[in-house]
Amino acid sequence: MLVHERYVEAMRHAIEEAMRAPPTGDIPVGAVVLGSTGHIIGRGHNEREALADPTAHAEMIALRQAAGSVGEWRLGGCTLVVTLEPCTMCAGALIQARIDRLIFGAVDEKAGAVGSLWDVVRDRRLNHRPEVIGGVLADECGELLINFFRDHRVVG
Repeated sequence: MLVHERYVEAMRHAIEEAMRAPPTGDIPVGAVVLGSTGHIIGRGHNEREALADPTAHAEMIALRQAAGSVGEWRLGGCTLVVTLEPCTMCAGALIQARIDRLIFGAVDEKAGAVGSLWDVVRDRRLNHRPEVIGGVLADECGELLINFFRDHRVVG
């Protein structure tokens, strides 16, 4: 079994979460946090438009929920699974939360901070560097975004 196959089921949960993004123009990105036992302890989907909150990314919401579940901000032993490569804000947050492992689906060539545009999580100057596995169900995760932008493209 390939190492990323262990995370397919979790990514399917993240995809389900992405599809819950409000129809207010929020980009369909979903995230789940797996606790040390592999159970979901946090969920989130983009809600920036719905909440008028620039920090309401799927990862941030899932990390907050996970921290509430365990009762502290340190999420060592946990895995963040997200449908899109995290941006700089979310990459910084998962480092601060001491997430052990990051699993993502589609790459984000315009704002990705886990290898595409920047590589925040592997910066040797930082005190914490999580394991990173990218490309899990990348095509399915990418389809969510392709369909969203096709349907929301302004013509004119």
